[in-house]
Parts: sequence; structure tokens; C-alpha cells
Amino acid sequence: MSLKSERRGIHVDQSELLCKKGCGYYGNPGWQGFCSKCWREEYQKARQKQIQEDWELAERLQREEEEAYASTQHPQGAQSLTFSKFEEKKTNEKSRKVTTVKKFFGASSRAGSKKATQETSLNPGQLGKERGADNLLRDLKEIFTPPWELPSPTEGNATQREAKVQEAKAASPISRQVSIETDRVSKDFCDFLKTYHKPGQEIYKQCKLFLEAMHHKRDLSIEEQSEYTQDFYQNVADKLHARWKVSPEKVEMAMDQIEKYIMTRLYKYVFCPETTEDEKKDLAVQKRIRALHWVTPQMLCVPVNEEIPEVSDVVVKAITDIIEMDSKRVPRDKLACITSCSKHIFTAIRTTKNEPASADDFLPTLIYIVLKGNPPRLQSNIQYITRFCNPSRLMTGEDGYYFTNLCCAVAFIEKLDAQSLNLSQEDFDRYMSGQASPKKQEPESWSADMCVGVRQMYRNLDLLSQLNERQERIVSEAKKLERDLIDWTDGVAKEVQEIVEKYPLEIKPPNPALAAIDSENVENDKLPPPLQPQVYAG
Repeated sequence: MSLKSERRGIHVDQSELLCKKGCGYYGNPGWQGFCSKCWREEYQKARQKQIQEDWELAERLQREEEEAYASTQHPQGAQSLTFSKFEEKKTNEKSRKVTTVKKFFGASSRAGSKKATQETSLNPGQLGKERGADNLLRDLKEIFTPPWELPSPTEGNATQREAKVQEAKAASPISRQVSIETDRVSKDFCDFLKTYHKPGQEIYKQCKLFLEAMHHKRDLSIEEQSEYTQDFYQNVADKLHARWKVSPEKVEMAMDQIEKYIMTRLYKYVFCPETTEDEKKDLAVQKRIRALHWVTPQMLCVPVNEEIPEVSDVVVKAITDIIEMDSKRVPRDKLACITSCSKHIFTAIRTTKNEPASADDFLPTLIYIVLKGNPPRLQSNIQYITRFCNPSRLMTGEDGYYFTNLCCAVAFIEKLDAQSLNLSQEDFDRYMSGQASPKKQEPESWSADMCVGVRQMYRNLDLLSQLNERQERIVSEAKKLERDLIDWTDGVAKEVQEIVEKYPLEIKPPNPALAAIDSENVENDKLPPPLQPQVYAG
């Protein structure tokens, strides 16, 4: 079987990792193949369309309710509704639309008195329908308005708003006793912002407002909370670029710190929330990986030889990194674990092949590492990174590349079949059901009625035989190493002896010390007398 045919179920063209809209950034299966930017655009279009449809549905239901009410109130005079009645209905419809637009773009407090007046003049059927329409419009307004740009508590009824704010603060997670890690992250964030001076103060203020807004938006779906977070990232980055003229490098550093600060506080509420199916998907992936425990590196064409000690150690480190991802709270830290795991994979491939690793080698090896490690809450971590990570990290760079490959690996595992592993459907079904395993092939010489215990005994004997061969190989290598050390010692001693014989060491007697000038000896008598000072008379 050729290598090309072996790879047909695993190979992924690198162009398939990019956004299918052709923008050049990395796509993501969680975003239906789009990058973060294009996905948000598509999501906004779909949401605007859904909002428009809901709006039209609300108006249609309201018209039908009014027509039904009018028909029940005037059954006898229904035929006498002429042009004047039509004009009155048209005028009411027009005024209602104007009121709807004003309610949508105006403050909620402005419509309070009008709403109360209308409620007194409407019958119970119209009143309930009008309230439903108002609730829908209020929800639409909240969707369009970013959380950090909502009206301040001083607008409208000050007493009621202040009471609600105090109640929210009492229940807010921000006012609770923060953990040691949260306290440390907050201190580091404040120290970091001091280097930005005035922009740092504005960033801190915006982060506090965002956290308060996220607390009030906790009842929304996780997709809407993710949209708010991505909008906040984009808003802060644009302000740093446009208003304060911060360099791109410092903007990236600031966004990393902002993500660390806010996500450390929001992690408990936005990671694997109960309103999603993330936990259900985690269990399904774990069950799937456990069912695929029999998959061997040869089936995946993994170019890694774990019998090499260095390679085995690196594989263990890669598995440790991918498992450690679940213990991190910040999306960037989780990405760092994925990047570290991927780099260990490239090291293992390079050590095995003695040549640089290629992308075609990387993806099968990553799949094998995921199958062997079975990371906890894998889907939840992927969804958490997708929803709340700084989008610039997922669209470009090595973090985005490795994360996209991990998503592809998980998608491959979920859809893995017999053709992907180049197996027959019969063998694949037997392996999945546990009836057989490719690691423990049954010898042909065994009879069908052989006792299970005897079969297990033969398996154990075969395993002991393999261990014996391995032990003998280790002993042989140890003896070879011992001989090499002896030969090396003898060689060094021989070279030293040759050098000593070639350059013998001669110990010469010490030279006599030189006599001092003022010392008492005979030779001093031969010295001329010292000069005497002479005085000349002037």
C-alpha cells in the first residue's frame, strides 16, 4: 500500500484551514469555516434578518388581534365600515408605527407616561398584546446597544434605579471576596496600566463597566455574551489605535492583559454554562476517544517512534500539555498549552525522522496525541477559547494555526471511520465493539475451543518473551558501554604515557639567590666608596 493511499483519510490541505470567505485568516469549524471577523459579520447579518422577521411578526400579530377585537365588538355593523373607517384605521396604524420608532430610539423613561395612558384606554386583549410588543422592542434595543454604553442609573426614576443598582452590587461577583488568583491578577493588571498613564485609567474604567454589564447580561445566551465580549475587545483596541495612538505592539500587550483580567473574573460563569450543550459534547467526545483506544500510530501514519527514549519523553510532555489546558482560566493560557503541545509534537517528529517535520506529519500526530491523552472537557475548552479569546490570536500567528489544527483533529475523531484508517468495515466494527484488537492478534494455531485462561497464559508468555528480549538487549548495550569505557580509559592512559616519554619531566636545582647590595659579604668590600657631598664656596 502506497504512502499516498495510507494518508487519504487524514490529509488536510493547508488551504482548508483558512477562512472560506478568502480573507486570508485562519478559519474555525466552530465558526462554520469562517474566521472570527467574517463569522461576526455573517452572524450580524443573520441576527438582523431574524430581528426584522420578529418585528414583522409582532406587527402582524398585533394587527390580527385588533381586527379580531373589532369584529367581535361590531358584528352587525361590519358591512357598514366604509371609507371613513378605513381612514381611521390607517391613521391609528401610522401613529402606532411612529410610537414604536420613538420607543426604540428613545430612552425607556420617556415612554413611561404614554404607556400608562395607553394602558388605561385599551381593553385587556389589546393591553396584553401591546405589552408583548413593548417587551419585544425593549429586547431589541438591548441587543443593539453595547453593554458599556447603556444609560447611567441617574436617568429616569432615580430612586428606583439606585435601589436596583445597590441590589445588583450586593449580588455582584465583583464585590464578593475575591480569590487569591483574582487578587493577584488584579494587582498585576493595575501595575501594568500604570505604564500607560491616561489611557491606562480609561482602560481600567471601561473594564469595570464591562464587568458590571456582563453581570447584568448573565441571563442572556452564551453566544450573546460572547458577542458583547468580542465587541468590547474591538472597541478598546480601536480606541488605543485611533484616540491614543498606541503602537501595535503595546496594543497587543494591553489586549492580552485586558483578556486576562476580565476572563479571570468571568471564568466561573461563562465556561461550560448550564444553558449550553458543552458538557454533553464533552461526554460524547470522551466516550468516542475511549472507544478508539485500539487505534495504533501505524493506522494514522504517525511518523513517531516511541521506542526512542527521547521521543517517548517528548510525547509524554505533549500529552501533559494538552491535559493541562483544562486547568487554565484565561483563553490565552489555554492557547499556550496547545502551542506547547504542538511544538513538542514537531520535536518528536524531527527526532524520529532526523529531518524537519511537515504539516502532513503534524496533523496525524496531533490526532494520536489527543486519542492517547483524552483531554478532559475538550469541547468546552475549544468553545471557551472560540467565544472569549482575543480574535487576533485566533486569526493569525502560530497560536491560531495550532488551534485550528486541534479543531480539525477533534472533527476528524468525531467522524473517524473504517476508510479513514484504511480498514475493512468488518475489522473496524470488531475493533469498536471490543471483540478484537490490532495490538493482540490471535495466533492462527489456536483452536476455537481453547480455554480463555490458556489463551491468556500464552499471551503472558509472549509478553514475557518480549520483555526478556528487551532485557537482553539492554544488558548487551550495557556491556558494550562498559567495554567502550574501558577502551577509552586505556586509550587515555596510553596517550598520557606517550606524552610523558616524549617530553620527560626534568627537575632542575634551584638557582642561588642573589645577594643584596647592603648584605654583609666579602664581595661588598670591592664596591667603591659612596659619594660624599661637596660644598663649594661662593
